[in-house]
Amino acid sequence: MKLRSLLALFFLAIFSFSLVVSSAKEHDLDFLECLKKAHESNVYTPTNSSYTSILSFSIQNLRFDAPSTPKPLAIVTPQQEPQIPPVIRCARENEMEIRTRSGGHDYEGLSYVSKVPFLILDLINISGITVDAKSKTAWVQSGATLGSLYYRVAEKSRTLGFPAGLCPTIGVGGHLGGGGYGTLMRKYGLAADNVVDARIVDVNGRILDRKSMGEDLFWAIRGGGGASFGVILAWKVRLVDVPQNVTVFSIDRTLEQNATRLIHKWQSLAHKLEKDLFIRVILSRMNIKPNQGGTGNYTIRATFNSLFVGGIDRLLPMMQESFPELGLVRKDCITMSWIQSILYFTGFPIDSLELLLERKQSSVGYFKAKSDYVQNPIPENGLEGIWRMFFQAEANLQAVMIFTPYGGRMDEIAASSIPFPHRAGNLYKIQHLVFWGAAEAARDSERYLSWIRRLYKYMTPYVSKSPREAYVNYRDLDIGANNDNGTTTSYPQAKIWGSKYFKNNFDRLVRVKTVVDPGNFFKNEQSIPSLVIR
Repeated sequence: MKLRSLLALFFLAIFSFSLVVSSAKEHDLDFLECLKKAHESNVYTPTNSSYTSILSFSIQNLRFDAPSTPKPLAIVTPQQEPQIPPVIRCARENEMEIRTRSGGHDYEGLSYVSKVPFLILDLINISGITVDAKSKTAWVQSGATLGSLYYRVAEKSRTLGFPAGLCPTIGVGGHLGGGGYGTLMRKYGLAADNVVDARIVDVNGRILDRKSMGEDLFWAIRGGGGASFGVILAWKVRLVDVPQNVTVFSIDRTLEQNATRLIHKWQSLAHKLEKDLFIRVILSRMNIKPNQGGTGNYTIRATFNSLFVGGIDRLLPMMQESFPELGLVRKDCITMSWIQSILYFTGFPIDSLELLLERKQSSVGYFKAKSDYVQNPIPENGLEGIWRMFFQAEANLQAVMIFTPYGGRMDEIAASSIPFPHRAGNLYKIQHLVFWGAAEAARDSERYLSWIRRLYKYMTPYVSKSPREAYVNYRDLDIGANNDNGTTTSYPQAKIWGSKYFKNNFDRLVRVKTVVDPGNFFKNEQSIPSLVIR
């Protein structure tokens, strides 16, 4: 009798499971049918021969391109803005999550990975750019890349630029939505500081501009993560003046060439320099021949990498007065146009402007990144501890720290002007990075993840506190708590990472979200949550 009961329960469980699976498949079919009616040939499912290539094309971190990585039920690649509202309607009707992708540079893959059933809304074809040199403005759709924006601006004027990032394959949509910075930040602020209008599709499928969305939502999407509030279609940006020629230099110094003292000095002066002068420091490990100093066969290389919005004759006296220890001389300096400086910092030949139009990076690997803000100079013995971390085995391929100076215009803009709060009081920002290859990934990616987490822990005494600040465009899922199903949890849990990314602006972002998307339809692991009103 007991055996019969057990068998009955077993077959009942199998039957119930079959009903659930069948129901789920019918649900998915309803969703796909809805999409196909709205989009015809712009919907790709796993049965399409192009599905894998379209999914992988914009993946910029191979950590999220493994066979085990959750894949979307569909990828939608609209050709025109009016095709997007029906996608939102289909997703809402069928309780399907949307991940919006513009360039695929999201550090944790949140624009194309989810732990729940989802679709990718890929804006790769929503990439038009219209430049008005006379009014010094441009409309740029979210699927355009920074490189294509720079290229189109340069077509119209070599004395106009835009203060955004250096990597040309970054999608405009996510970059401006999280703030966006580059070599012009000390003179002109962030990319998001120079947004004057936008178009967004809200949860109800309405296409809104600044006037119709209202100032609260317009405030929120400029640095608060636009994907939390809707699908950003396009941005109107204010272009900035640049001279016919700028000056760049890159000077390498190793530990044996007094790099530790130079970095220590840089910390106290880089944020005080004229707004026209941007000097960042890129730290990496390099191999040296035996018996030439360093630790074993390694040393630390500090690259002082600079853009000066002006000429050499003004730069040299300025550097001699403020930072003579670096030893900058005329032969270190190169004169070029601002658009060429983008190519220079990217590592491209400076006369190959067409390379800015490439959407695909020449090489893509595995990496993990973190960020910090520094408000007091790190002492020399603190820097030496970083060097010891870099001499560990996990840094043998490519570990990098990038120190980006603040001050200038960044000190002048109020912390509440847009959601990006990291303004006055910060000397510089740190980006921590570790890269590894396919062979290392096959053996043990966790070694490299563990290494960068140890480095981050080591930095705790030397960086901002209460909260320990972080940059939202360097998304880091190590911060905060999430549900296993990939959706944001309660407001108190979300505030763990929200206060780090947005400080006191987080609560205002939550209030805006609650008004414009009360059901929390637009979400990911670290999206702005809606308050539950009972």
